[in-house]
Amino acid sequence: MALQIFSPKIQQPLKSIFPSPTNNGCSIIVPCAYNSSRRLALFQLGTAITQSQLFNGKTPESLSAEGKVIESGMIAELAQSNIALNDETASEWIKKDKRRMLHVVYRVGNLDKTIKFYRECLGMKLLRKRDIPEEGYSNAFLGYGPEESNFAVELTYNYGVDKYDIGTGFGHFGIAVEDVAKMVDLVKAKGGKIVQEPGPAKDGGPIVALVEDPDGYNFELLERGPTLEPFRQVMLRVGDLDQSINFYKKAFGMELLRKRDNPDNKNTIAVMGYGPEDKNTVLELTYIYGVKSYDKGNGYAQIAVGTDDVYKTAEAIKLYGGEIVLEPGPLPGINTKIMACIDPDGWKTVFVDNADFMKELE
Repeated sequence: MALQIFSPKIQQPLKSIFPSPTNNGCSIIVPCAYNSSRRLALFQLGTAITQSQLFNGKTPESLSAEGKVIESGMIAELAQSNIALNDETASEWIKKDKRRMLHVVYRVGNLDKTIKFYRECLGMKLLRKRDIPEEGYSNAFLGYGPEESNFAVELTYNYGVDKYDIGTGFGHFGIAVEDVAKMVDLVKAKGGKIVQEPGPAKDGGPIVALVEDPDGYNFELLERGPTLEPFRQVMLRVGDLDQSINFYKKAFGMELLRKRDNPDNKNTIAVMGYGPEDKNTVLELTYIYGVKSYDKGNGYAQIAVGTDDVYKTAEAIKLYGGEIVLEPGPLPGINTKIMACIDPDGWKTVFVDNADFMKELE
């Protein structure tokens, strides 16, 4: 189960509960009517609002959805965000924190069509699906195993919105398959688009191909043996690779698994993650020579990462130069604790309390 506090309607006017003292009143928002008893989607912080709203949110006020003061217990939890960390204590905390990439969130124009493509062509399983007509959206979680242990994709369909701008910053998703050519033939048979035919990687690596889903998101198919986690990577483009590597190492506690310069392609990549690539989904950062910024569009939203303590995680991220767009604390009406931040390039990540996440899946 997951919790949704934002209506996915990108332009829908909603009541603010976290007004920012800056940016002309831009706010983190929740629906005017909040139903805490319904099983809602947890990690769509960003599928619901415009980018200007998304990146201008600051420290939340202690108000409920109706503008009333939150009960003292919640205020006490929010006060934990004042935990002070220095470089040494932050580094030690990050090393022992149990972190894992949970899922990636993005918007699609036809949910059923996309689910069909992912199941029939990419071999994913539909883990859960939900329709919330009163809030004008539906969403679905798909992946290659249970969310307790595997990475997932969270697809969001907003009623009446059939197309999104993916932008130039998002690159692709990568999945491992045992026979790339066979999967490409299947995609062709189902009417899918082939962006790159199967062939050896330019660096001498395994057979690869590139296919496009119904919404224009690219999936790189990598020929590999059987694995417990076929979802290999999320690729995003960045303007300063060394800066990004340093940020993800220090603030997020990720390892630099490998780095490669590709002068023939005029790019350099860095693979970051919480464990070896053959067992975990990783983040691939790509720097294209001379390109310092990208258009992020309005399709891709964010990655969710698990943590043992959202308060300490937020303080560590602040210490290492990250920008907090949603201060840590329990969500209104439920005790699931989260926080959200953006990296130096503006890519958004939501950190979710591990214990709360497991309870939400029960």
